[in-house]
Amino acid sequence: MNFQVTGLALDRMKLDSPHSFLDSEEVEEADDQQLLEPEAWRTYVERRNVLREFLTTDLSPQLLKRHHARMQLLKKCSYYIEILPKHLALGDQNPLVLPNTMFQLIDPWKFQRMKKVGTAQTKIQLLLLGDLLEQLDHGRAALDALLEAPDPRPFLAGWGLVEQQLADLSVVMDNFLAMMVPGHLHVKHRLVSDIGATKIPHIRLMLSTKMPVMFDRKESVAHQDWVSLRWFVTIQPAAPEQYELRFKLLEPRTQQECAQCGIVPVAACTFDVHNLLPNRTYKFTIKRAESYTLVYEPWRDSLTLQTMPGPPGGPAPSRLGKPSLPLTTPSER
Repeated sequence: MNFQVTGLALDRMKLDSPHSFLDSEEVEEADDQQLLEPEAWRTYVERRNVLREFLTTDLSPQLLKRHHARMQLLKKCSYYIEILPKHLALGDQNPLVLPNTMFQLIDPWKFQRMKKVGTAQTKIQLLLLGDLLEQLDHGRAALDALLEAPDPRPFLAGWGLVEQQLADLSVVMDNFLAMMVPGHLHVKHRLVSDIGATKIPHIRLMLSTKMPVMFDRKESVAHQDWVSLRWFVTIQPAAPEQYELRFKLLEPRTQQECAQCGIVPVAACTFDVHNLLPNRTYKFTIKRAESYTLVYEPWRDSLTLQTMPGPPGGPAPSRLGKPSLPLTTPSER
């Protein structure tokens, strides 16, 4: 019997080809190898592996993604001045070690000037961090393109520049990591005025960071005429904090409805706002209460919730005024 095989496109020339059973990457590598002498090829492979190792460890996409996430978090943080005796570490708020009399010794006008310096320094630091991260992104993209270039000869010829790029990017990364943590505040003048015979304390100013306050979007819910709000801080503070909650009715339809707004000081991480209008949309904003040492707070979290529809007859006239906030509004859960 005579069988005829058709449609397989396996002629003798293709079967005899050395590339027949190689994948595309191996074929490209074999073609590249033909462009170089054996010694030059070994050098190319070694240097290519060095570059590949750098891009997968020191400058991997996962690492850059984490740095971008940290950068976004820093843009939402609050920044403060900490006044410390020179022998204390940043964050030591023990009132026995750092008495309130420290602020009494500082000239208020000079301290306000230093707060402006702190604001400017924080803004500059965030801008520099963004610039350094952009350099890392562009540097990785350029090296990755070089790694995937089809011709190995330009790669070998420009290896000196590649080495310099690797060194420069390592420095950029070191600077980025060092700048992620706020440090000393640069002081040009003494903050403590001349106090005669009293010994002037040795103090230093530091910039400190507090994690952003954010609404818990799963636990914050709206009911027919009230909402239950919850918020949190990623890193819990050592001492309880004071917060400022703002709310307002969006798109009020009457002059009375314009009064559906308010600012509420809260000493907890939960709060219930009562006497709202049914089936309406409210915007809520949360932040830390204003502090004497605050220098920069570029962001505050906001949440929009819609109350549930009321009975068919509509809300009672007494509900159309400004919400009354009972004294026991913090949630007890």
